Amino acid sequence: MEKTIAQQLNVKDFPFIIKDKNGKEIYYERSDRYWLKTERDEDGEIIYRENSDEWWLKKKFVKNDNGFEVYYQDSDGFWSNREYDENENCVYNENIFGVIEDNRPNKNK
Repeated sequence: MEKTIAQQLNVKDFPFIIKDKNGKEIYYERSDRYWLKTERDEDGEIIYRENSDEWWLKKKFVKNDNGFEVYYQDSDGFWSNREYDENENCVYNENIFGVIEDNRPNKNK
């Protein structure tokens, strides 16, 4: 079994947390060997996470003039695609279950 970061560093004080230069948590570990790793983009948004239970998630942020879009996928097979307006309100949501909620303003009106 591979050693955790805390084991490699011989850490005895838990939880063991590593933060990036902006003070955002990028690694968390408990004394029972459970860990959580986080990657962030240049804006500090979470784009990838994984843990010691072999679970992971990926997010992709696309920013535009009207707000931003977020694509989410995880190791359980779930995915969703969302779009947010400039006020961070979700105006579009589509997911693996075929559910589509579209509240985007009609630009043809």
